[in-house]
Amino acid sequence: MDRTNVRELQDVVIRFSGDSGDGMQLTGTLFSDTSALLGNGISTFPDYPAEIRAPQGTVAGVSGFQVHFANRPGLNPGDYCDVLVAMNPAALKANRKWLKRGATVIIDGDSITEEHLKKAGFATLDPLAELKLDEYNVVIPDITTMTREALKDSGLDNKAIVKCKNMFALGICFYLFNRPEDYAKRYLDTKFAKKNPAIAEANKRAMDAGYNFAANTHQFANTYNVPPAHLEKGTYRTISGNVATAWGLCAAAEKAGLPLFCGSYPITPATVILEELAKRKDLGVKTVQAEDEIAGICTAIGAAFAGNFAVTTTSGPGLSLKSEALGLAVMTELPLVVVDVQRGGPSTGLPTKTEQSDLVQALYGRNGECPVVVMAASTPSDCFHFAFEAGRIAMEHMTPVILLTDGFIANGSEPWRIPSMKDYPTIVPPIVDKAPEGGFMPYVRNEKLARGWAFPGKVGLEHRVGGLEKDSVKGSISHDPANHQKMVNTRAAKVAKVVEDIPDQTVLGPQEGELLVVGWGGTRGNLQSAVMQLQEEGKSVSLCHFNYINPLPRNVREIFARFKRIVVCELNEGQFAGYLRQHFQEFHYDQYNKCEGLPFTVVELKEKFYTLLAE
Repeated sequence: MDRTNVRELQDVVIRFSGDSGDGMQLTGTLFSDTSALLGNGISTFPDYPAEIRAPQGTVAGVSGFQVHFANRPGLNPGDYCDVLVAMNPAALKANRKWLKRGATVIIDGDSITEEHLKKAGFATLDPLAELKLDEYNVVIPDITTMTREALKDSGLDNKAIVKCKNMFALGICFYLFNRPEDYAKRYLDTKFAKKNPAIAEANKRAMDAGYNFAANTHQFANTYNVPPAHLEKGTYRTISGNVATAWGLCAAAEKAGLPLFCGSYPITPATVILEELAKRKDLGVKTVQAEDEIAGICTAIGAAFAGNFAVTTTSGPGLSLKSEALGLAVMTELPLVVVDVQRGGPSTGLPTKTEQSDLVQALYGRNGECPVVVMAASTPSDCFHFAFEAGRIAMEHMTPVILLTDGFIANGSEPWRIPSMKDYPTIVPPIVDKAPEGGFMPYVRNEKLARGWAFPGKVGLEHRVGGLEKDSVKGSISHDPANHQKMVNTRAAKVAKVVEDIPDQTVLGPQEGELLVVGWGGTRGNLQSAVMQLQEEGKSVSLCHFNYINPLPRNVREIFARFKRIVVCELNEGQFAGYLRQHFQEFHYDQYNKCEGLPFTVVELKEKFYTLLAE
């Protein structure tokens, strides 16, 4: 189709929003995957309601999916949207605050009824005036009616037809941003090939109807093109943080030459890791959906004793339940990776929202002197690398490792350059295959202070493990005070010695200056965007973002000493800042904290940094 008035943009943020049953997650995923196939950098933010099934048409039940696609690698899903697709008044009301000035708003006109407006909490029958949208480009197509018309001879019932309205909205956006429909149509054919091909055909026709509506009615003055990003050469795919975590664990098992075992209890937002691992029977992965969190970690500890690379996955409340068994893994000195996909807490809290409030629990949430390695991933794609690293450290150092991600990066997605496994190191656990002269002593240690890993069933390697303190060499039960002191010191020294096996901390930007921004885990994309924008303005700002938390990298003190001011930004009330004060008391730390169940915005970060630089 010939087009006029095509404008080229560097980046665009679209937010798809509607009721939980309106298919917004699928709509956003198909748009983002299509953009990724065109070579755009993308970053996504699925935003689920916290209630399993909130009342339809209410603000509490609004589900959203935000995608940021650009002509450069995506660092974050964007603060505010250029286009809002709202399937009902509640979605419009919930997302009004996220509109950029002059944004395009597409709302299903059929949904603007007195009943829907009342459910959404509007005081009048004119939502556009009430929300002061006169300065925005508001388009109100009757999406439901046109979907029904397009599918009137499909043979589907009315309920099934109305469910296709999200594809009508997707077709509008495909036209508006010059996206081809081919990938989305192939996905629909594959998804419904066996279940119901008629559903696939109906969705494709609805998509075409939306595309043709946008092309023929001239309600959009322009269409837009976002050129491909300049990415490093390689084979890419879109990946979410949870899937990347699962695959990184599989890679670690492969490089160790051991079977992977995952014992877990389903919990939002970590369940997808268990589901993804359950698909990998072709790689020898074994999964157990346990009856509770405690059973999940205990099966994993048993699997580690039996010679598996053992993993358990959870979120904050589940990590609490696993704490006693995690102490058992520390005492037995068995390798174990615990993945904690953090969510808003405490208790059930905000199960579909993001937060970084489990750090103190990960560091200290066990009885006794019970140190473990703590790491954090920063982006959806680097969840692969840090899951691999967690497995490597756990197996080579014979210690539990907690890997922290969060709901933001676990559910979000971005292009991932598929690595070659030859570029990843072989993992060499201290496996003992045969008894040495004089007999096997289970707590004799190597240069990493790791004890030998002897699998059961081998003659001469019989030994005891358990929760009671063991003799520092023989492994027999010991109540000797001096031996307990020695073992406490040794276990702490073993974790501290991991510092020799991790990279030095890096700084983005000048290596000294006025302000050092410090963050950890999933906040990196937003912090990096804010810092880079200030650097482009000539401000003396640098970023120091942490992935290795216990132990901290060796050169942290030297880095901090080179900056006049340090601000620690985290999605909690200051847990990492408090941890840094314990280790490096000579520095003053400003804090910027947020506990809204949402990631930082670049705008609010920049305002904070401007304030600190001006003081």
